[in-house]
Amino acid sequence: MKTFLPLSILLLAITFVGCKSDNSPKNNSELAETEVKTPFVWEGANVYFLMTDRFSNGDSSNDTNFDRTKETAVLRGFMGGDLKGITQKINEGYFTDLGVNAIWFTPVVEQIHGGVDEGTGLTYGFHGYWTKDWTALDPNFGTMEDLQEVVTSAHKNNIRIVMDVVLNHTGPVTEQDPFWGSDWAREDPNCAFTTYENTIKCSLVENLPDILTESEEEVQLPEHLIAKWKKEGRYQQEIEELENYFTSNNLKKTPRNYIIKWLTDYVRELGIDAFRVDTTKHVEEGAWDVLREQAEIAFSTFKKENPEKTMDDTPFFMLGEVYNYMASNGRDFNLGDKKVDYFAHGFDNLINFEFKYDALQDYETLFSKYDSIQHISHKGKSIMNYATSHDDGQPFDKDRTKPLETATKLLLTPGLSQIYYGDESARDLTIEGTQGDATLRSFMNWEQQSEQETKKILNHWQKLGYFRGSHPAIGAGKHKMLSQAPYIFSRTFENNDFKDVVIVGLDLPPGKKEIYVGDAFAKAETLTDTYSGQEVAITDGKVTVDSPYNIVLLEE
Repeated sequence: MKTFLPLSILLLAITFVGCKSDNSPKNNSELAETEVKTPFVWEGANVYFLMTDRFSNGDSSNDTNFDRTKETAVLRGFMGGDLKGITQKINEGYFTDLGVNAIWFTPVVEQIHGGVDEGTGLTYGFHGYWTKDWTALDPNFGTMEDLQEVVTSAHKNNIRIVMDVVLNHTGPVTEQDPFWGSDWAREDPNCAFTTYENTIKCSLVENLPDILTESEEEVQLPEHLIAKWKKEGRYQQEIEELENYFTSNNLKKTPRNYIIKWLTDYVRELGIDAFRVDTTKHVEEGAWDVLREQAEIAFSTFKKENPEKTMDDTPFFMLGEVYNYMASNGRDFNLGDKKVDYFAHGFDNLINFEFKYDALQDYETLFSKYDSIQHISHKGKSIMNYATSHDDGQPFDKDRTKPLETATKLLLTPGLSQIYYGDESARDLTIEGTQGDATLRSFMNWEQQSEQETKKILNHWQKLGYFRGSHPAIGAGKHKMLSQAPYIFSRTFENNDFKDVVIVGLDLPPGKKEIYVGDAFAKAETLTDTYSGQEVAITDGKVTVDSPYNIVLLEE
């Protein structure tokens, strides 16, 4: 992988409870007297998930590459979104306004050059999951310098970067994209998904070669990859890096270990903060132990070599997509004839496919359930909840009839929250003429954000998201119902000397409302309702908020 000179920019940043980053104090004494440092806590993170090609087009000059010009099925071709577009939105404060403290974007490594007819028309690898070369970025998405700028800008704005990685498979075989060879991958059988073996040692779908991740046989690089690197003038550098990597880490040259080297290079060189691992259950769990170990080594190396770019001492984080994992079933996932605890094999977190069903319940049932999952059944580990995603055809609110409720439930539920791009602006999920998951993948609806109704929706997501992003207690704290009617609850998070407490009221009447807070805020005399922006006095353990809203978000 080609390296480049680091940018001379200070990345160390501090977030403050209830304070926007542009409201920094004038001096150290003022800091000590008025503001408390808020630690970043992955277990309560507010993650924004976007499809790189569908979010924002920051550079139209890279929209077409490798002669990808054939007509595709609806929403199955490249549409221009790129890394520069992400950076622009970071610097504009779009994510900060949403309280986002981690961004996950779809893979940006080089995709197959050809298209594939999946029975519904031609499809190109716009989604990023059809890898041709793990060591290069696809020019449709941008350059390594562009990716570095995403990381740099994000860190400067107190945002972590989650890189989407694929170890399970290559891209499909086309006239332009040859098979990697039988010592690297298998083309059949297709997975049956009924046993451990027929979920792992198989191709997910027709023409999606499965990497032999279980193989302990050393292999040579495929001829087509060698030819590609030579044509690009970087063959010798790549070979030298590989030799050094395998020797220094005492690893065999297996297909799995080659790809792990290529994936962790992005951590080693750019300071990527976390991996979201695609198709987790389709790889034997031991491979994830190796990926985690090597990612941690890479992260440590980056921090030692780039102290000026180190945000804090937060460890590397790894979350997995075990498709159809339901958090209420505990940590184990049943593969038919074997159960696997992926949390015990490198993962801090698994994506929870159950939230969209649980979100149909009332607030207290939802919140208390996930509080129990977070602190009892999954103690020490976390889950990530979502209402919408890129390949789930049954989202919580497909017709976008309840975008405010979606925000309230998603952003206030214990665990990590995953905002899917356009959730916050009710992007249409029912696109005419699409087949399958394409309807979930339209271009970001930026033009609608100037409309009055969309502004109202976005404002709600921003208020809740910013409150969540400012308070680890929301996602990582202990939940306690204080009143059933009106519905009021507290969340409390403690870590060493740091303590974070919030009180939230939902479904409240408009106008004046009295909220019991007791002694939750210790010696505080006033609180702020961040939803209305009011400062209110505590009198006899209560506060009175007079606002037209049915929600109250109280912080000290």
